[in-house]
Amino acid sequence: MLRSVSLACAVFAVAAAAAAAEPDWNALAGEREIVVLSENPDGSPHETTVWLAVTGAQGFIRTGNTRWYPNLERKPEISVRIAGVEYPVRAELVTDPALEKAVIDAFAAKYGWSDTMVAWFFPGHPHIVKLAPRAP
Repeated sequence: MLRSVSLACAVFAVAAAAAAAEPDWNALAGEREIVVLSENPDGSPHETTVWLAVTGAQGFIRTGNTRWYPNLERKPEISVRIAGVEYPVRAELVTDPALEKAVIDAFAAKYGWSDTMVAWFFPGHPHIVKLAPRAP
């Protein structure tokens, strides 16, 4: 009996560690890549690895006109996996030009030359997406 209670507690602790309510973006700012977990139009799951920028204690991603970006528009309640932990978030398109510039500058500062190369291969205006907390 004691062994099964201990095992159940261990399983619960692992499950709790694998899913967190809200990310501490400042603590996660050093992570280079995260996985965006969205849903395709047919309901199937879609995973995309992207870069992360943190500015103003908030996490941001960006994408061009990719096949998976419409998933965020259709159903913005997504999750992101960072360092093995899944966080439920809401994808919100950034429309404020000053914030957009700050995020683009954060990507450039973090990724340097690699960030410049991305702009060469994927020209056009990127979608800057805030990874906001989900409403309860």
